[in-house]
Parts: sequence; structure tokens; C-alpha cells
Amino acid sequence: MDEKLIQRLESAVTRLEVVTAGFRGGGSPETGAEAALDPAIVAFDDLMAEFVARVSAAAGKIGGKVLEATKILEEAFSVQKELLVKVKQSQKPDPAGMAEFLKPLHEVIMKANALTEGRRSDFFNHLKTAADSLTALAWIAYTGKIAVKEMYEPSYRTCGRELAMAEFYNNKILVEYKTKDPNHVEWAKALKELYVPGLRDYVKRFYPLGPVWNPTGKTTASAPPKAPGPSAPAPPPPPPASLFSSEPSQASSSRPKEGMAAVFQEINSGKPATSGLRKVTDDMKTKNRADRSGVVGAGQKEGRVSSPSFSKAGPPKLELQMGRKWVVENQIGRKNLVIDDCDAKQSVYVYGCKDSVLKIQGKVNNITIDKCTKMGIVFADVVAACEVVNCDSVEVQCQGSAPTISVDNTAGCQLYLGKDALEASITTAKSSEINVLVPGAEPDGDWFGLGVAY
Repeated sequence: MDEKLIQRLESAVTRLEVVTAGFRGGGSPETGAEAALDPAIVAFDDLMAEFVARVSAAAGKIGGKVLEATKILEEAFSVQKELLVKVKQSQKPDPAGMAEFLKPLHEVIMKANALTEGRRSDFFNHLKTAADSLTALAWIAYTGKIAVKEMYEPSYRTCGRELAMAEFYNNKILVEYKTKDPNHVEWAKALKELYVPGLRDYVKRFYPLGPVWNPTGKTTASAPPKAPGPSAPAPPPPPPASLFSSEPSQASSSRPKEGMAAVFQEINSGKPATSGLRKVTDDMKTKNRADRSGVVGAGQKEGRVSSPSFSKAGPPKLELQMGRKWVVENQIGRKNLVIDDCDAKQSVYVYGCKDSVLKIQGKVNNITIDKCTKMGIVFADVVAACEVVNCDSVEVQCQGSAPTISVDNTAGCQLYLGKDALEASITTAKSSEINVLVPGAEPDGDWFGLGVAY
């Protein structure tokens, strides 16, 4: 009886050693069912059940675009889990195979980025937060301590910066909805905690040196080479005989030369090289011309002046919509745009304008300048913030007060702040050539610039 019990215990220990051997030294179970029981995969399921579910619950109360972006976020984390299972079953691929391995994750991220394109919706900050945060999932492509640093260090490479950008828009949600809707605040906090500390601590615990591939697993297939398209042009015909051939055929010698052969024949003929050039007479020389003043005629000048035209995006607009939002769109070459009948409950949205100037007379709630080029904005007071997004070479002057001014993804921005706006909070992201100018001590003195770190 004792011998049978010992045999059963030995067989049980043997089976346990076989099962646990798959989790040692970078190995992995061979089947997907066994890989799903790995502690790292189980912990990732717990991460989704705790943190992702919390974000989804908050998004369900909001609905609309926020819920749509959150569903894409859930899909991205599900794809990440599938990739982690494949890591335990596969050998580390080459660069081409790695690109094919990450393709499902890349497609989901591009789907999230597509929601942020086009006209900005009322939930633009939510969409940008979700889309930019998904880039942090690319830690799976790195090995060594870089994988963890890519996750949460803002100054490190790509993913850390994108996570910092997500936090930038996330903070804007917290400020905007702090006293409006607690569901948006809960969504923003839940999304932030999903990555820090949620995903960050998970990576540091189970993958401190990046994903551990299975050296005895299957090989990850690389992307197949692209087949030539059916509409590919036919190859060019074979080149003609050499121009320097010493044995030209009788047929070619009997007909006139063409192309480069004619050029060499002309050079070797012994004729002067300038014999075919046109003679320049005295009246054709610049020094002898009578109209050397350089003054452009009135008729020519009027023909060159470009009149204001419509943008290809649509007709120009300057109107109040729903009694709450001033919309200024597709204005080109208009220097005298004015909004004078406004109040503190209305917002101003400027989109797709070029080489124009807009003056806002009165206090408004919020000002957004989006995708404008060489645009000038002059306003008196703003209650919430003035935002400059996706612009190029714009100038913004605040004659009154503005608590917050943000500049995002903009190349070239001049900010003129009046004395009442010197306490404004200025935030920048993905921008360059930003100058802040403030008035001097004297009322009619010169403006001087301040340094901006971005």
C-alpha cells in the first residue's frame, strides 16, 4: 500500500514538473489553452477586469463618441493580450516579422487616430486622450529596460511622450468638467489610472526586460513580398546600338542621324559651334533699352493682386450657431472680420482661415483657433481658455484677461499679452517658434519677449 502511494506521488510530481517547465527560462506552453494559464496572462486579464472595465463603465454613462473611443481602447487591450500569448508560443522575429507581428495593434491605433481627424467635436479632448494613450502599448516591441521606460518616462523616445500628450488632454477634461459632469471626471481619472499605475506596474512586474520570447517556439512569419500590380508598365525597349560603334550598319548610315548621334555629328563636322546662334542686336541689349525704370504699369499690377477667394474646404462662414457658438470658417484674405455682439456664455471657433484678421469685441467663454495659417486674432477677455491647435504662423493678442492659453501642434505663434493677462497659464505641446511678448513699463513703450520652454 505504501509503495503504491509513493508511485502515485512520484507520477504527480513528474506531471507538475512538465507543466511548470514551460514557464521557466523564457519557455512557454505549446498550446493556446496552456498559455492562457500563464501567470502573466492571468494578471493581464485581471488588469482589464479592474481598470479597463472601470473606464468602460464611465464611458457607458457618457455615450456618443466617448463610448466609441472607449470600445476601440478595449479592442486594443484585447489585441495586446493576444500578442502576449503569441510571444509565449513564438521565437523572436526579425524586423520584418516584428512589423507583421504588431500589425493588428497598429490597425487598432490607426482606427483610434481616425476619430480625431476632421472637424473637432465637443469631445475632442476625450478622443485625443484615448488615441494618444494607445501608443504606450507598443512597449511589447522593445527589449531590456527600454520597454519599461517607453511606458511611463515622458522624456524617453516615443511612447513616453505620447503618454504625456494623453495626460495633457486628460487634464483639460478634468478642468473643463470639474463642476459640470462627474462622469467625465471619472472617465478621465479611470483612464489615467489604467496606464499609471495599472499597466506600468504590470510591465515592471512581469516584463521588466521586455517580452520574453520562446526560443523553442514556432517562427513568426514575415510579411509576404508584394506582387507586381496588374497595371505595372511594360519594361522599356532595348537601347539602340552604341553611339561610338566602329561598325555601323549600312541601313543606319543611309538615313539622317537622330538624338545624340546628330549632336556628335554636328560637333565632328568642323563647323563653328556658334554658327547657328541668333545675333543679338544693339536694341535688344538691356543697357540700350528705354524702359529700364523698373516701374510696373498700373494694368500689370492690378492683374497680379490676388482677391479674396473661397477655400476648397467650403464657403466662408461668420455666423452664430444655436445662440452659443460663433463659427468663423474658410476666410481667406479678410482683414476686417469683427465679432461685436457676444457675451460670456458664447464660444468662438475659428477653422481653416488664411491671411485674415479677426477682432472679438467683448468677453466670451472660450476661443479655439484650428488649422489656420497666417491668422491674426485680437480679443478682449476670455473666461475659460484660448486654444491654438494645428496652426502655422498665427498671432494672438489678448487686450484683457485670459486664465489659460494653450498651443498644440503649431509652428509659429506670437502671443501678445496685455497687463491684465500677465498671470495667464501658458501650456505648449508639439509646437515650435513660440514667442510671448508683454508691454514695457511705459504706456507707449516697446513690447519685449519672454522665453518659453517647449
